Amino acid sequence: MGNHLTEMAPTAPFLPHFQALHVVVVGLDSAGKTSLLYRLKFKEFVQSVPTKGFNTEKIRVPLGGSRGITFQVWDVGGQEKLRPLWRSYTRRTDGLVFVVDATEAERLEEAKVELHRISRASDNQGAPVLVLANKQDLPGALSAAEVEKRLAVRELAAAMLAHVQGCSAVDGQGLQPGLERLYEMILKRKKAARGGKKRR
Repeated sequence: MGNHLTEMAPTAPFLPHFQALHVVVVGLDSAGKTSLLYRLKFKEFVQSVPTKGFNTEKIRVPLGGSRGITFQVWDVGGQEKLRPLWRSYTRRTDGLVFVVDATEAERLEEAKVELHRISRASDNQGAPVLVLANKQDLPGALSAAEVEKRLAVRELAAAMLAHVQGCSAVDGQGLQPGLERLYEMILKRKKAARGGKKRR
């Protein structure tokens, strides 16, 4: 899949390769958002404390060949009192990453409510969503398909591109394919927006 993306990118003048894509990582507290961010940044597992505000890092993701894409990633705290602030970070973002703890089946209903709320916010209409079903390295973790079903991902707004990917912040599995898919969805959305403007 990486090679396909590499061939696609240079012919996309609307997305210069030096431009960082703005991506916001949200999800309930203790889902592993910050650990995922630092796994991407440092290629190792970093034990983190609950995020009180936000963390931001520039992350370069290789896509097949030598070229890569740079994501400016904002990781926003998931405690209940911080969730109303999500919207100010996600406003006009290129893509949303929603992280869930796949071992906490009892919190998936709460996660579903928050996912649907943030993806329906007027500023986020149409922003592609990558749902990361984290902690796949732990016994009892629900599969990506089960998480997709419980979060009712297919019920998100019709114009929204979404993908659910199983992953682990501990060993990094699933992160590369997940981000490649997110990049693909962002490109698709930008292309569609450009086509829409031309027709007007």
